[in-house]
Amino acid sequence: MNEPHDPLFAVQRRSGNRNETVYWELDLLEDAASDSGVLQPSEENKLAIVEAAAMLREGGTVAFPTETVYGLGADARNTAAVEAVFAAKGRPSDNPLIVHIADPSALDELVTEVHPTAAVLMDAYWPGPLTVVLPVREGVLSSCVTAGLDTVGVRMPDHPVALALISAAGCPVAAPSANRSGRPSPTLASHVMEDLAGYIGGVLDGGAAGVGLESTVVQVQPDGKVAVLRPGGITLEQLAAVVGAEAIAAEPVVVKEFGASAAAEAPVATAPKERHGAEAVSASLAPRAPGMKYTHYAPRGWLGVVSGSSPQRVADEAASLLQAAQLNGEVTGLLLFEEHKPLYPADPAACVLSLGSLSSPEEGARSLYAALRRFDEAGATYILAEACPYTGLGVAIMNRLMKAAGGSVIDAG
Repeated sequence: MNEPHDPLFAVQRRSGNRNETVYWELDLLEDAASDSGVLQPSEENKLAIVEAAAMLREGGTVAFPTETVYGLGADARNTAAVEAVFAAKGRPSDNPLIVHIADPSALDELVTEVHPTAAVLMDAYWPGPLTVVLPVREGVLSSCVTAGLDTVGVRMPDHPVALALISAAGCPVAAPSANRSGRPSPTLASHVMEDLAGYIGGVLDGGAAGVGLESTVVQVQPDGKVAVLRPGGITLEQLAAVVGAEAIAAEPVVVKEFGASAAAEAPVATAPKERHGAEAVSASLAPRAPGMKYTHYAPRGWLGVVSGSSPQRVADEAASLLQAAQLNGEVTGLLLFEEHKPLYPADPAACVLSLGSLSSPEEGARSLYAALRRFDEAGATYILAEACPYTGLGVAIMNRLMKAAGGSVIDAG
């Protein structure tokens, strides 16, 4: 694996020998009431959880499934363990980690106070894909977890494996996504192994993640306004349904992503309408939540997001650019929505993938990261993705697409 040159990134430890990572395959039963299923009470499952929990307690790193994506966990109180997470991922040291708990009562030892509005949101959406940024209790967590801030993001995941592991470990678990920093987040254990085998202690395979996008991160202001620091599995509409639309603060300043490699530069000849940096502000600001500062989720090839006044304009522009890119020697990829397929010519790109229907954004959320990884498998060097409306889960989908594209937008008019 190539190491990042930015000094903010930790240098990976361990040898990269896949045999150094323990792999536990768990047996889950399907449950109509849960996207994540139910953990089968078998001896094999119990032993896997016990062994993985012991690894965490002893300062090791364990990847585990949540309802959003797979996380790479470490004891949030153990600085050496948390540093191993940063090292395995090649993650910037100024990017805070989310702490996962298995019971809301664990908050008492982690934070100094919980605003009543935050408590209402927790009651509504815990366990679930909601992270709440709270004032951290001094001296409890490793400063590496908070990146030196006076706050910490906490959530209670809605996945039987995650809850069983955290409970058995008996410690708060700091866990970013279990992938190399900047790569698409993992929604399958195989994605974790692809990126981190040999660099982490173990992987609990609990099947596919249900939501497919990371949690929504919020911070309640002193006046009770809810600032959304990162859109995710809980939509703005869901937040407003609990606290009222008037309590949702205006979108905070978005810190422009940086750290993309030189390979992220678009071929000028094939993307004449590309524009960059629509969200430019100072990159020196400390991020309050993961995903606010650095380029994330990116495939290896160049990615641009195509937006326009109509689906037909988007399709025409994308098809033209893809054809030009192919003539220029690029291996092309196209990420579209199912109902737009008839708008394109036959075989518009070497690799065409669908995010499902626009009427079912949950499908797009579940499949986005896997699709970006499939472009890598296909060797795509020039990829275009259709934009979707900024409503509901579409806000989170577009957030991730824009970060994956490094802000590269093609305006189809």
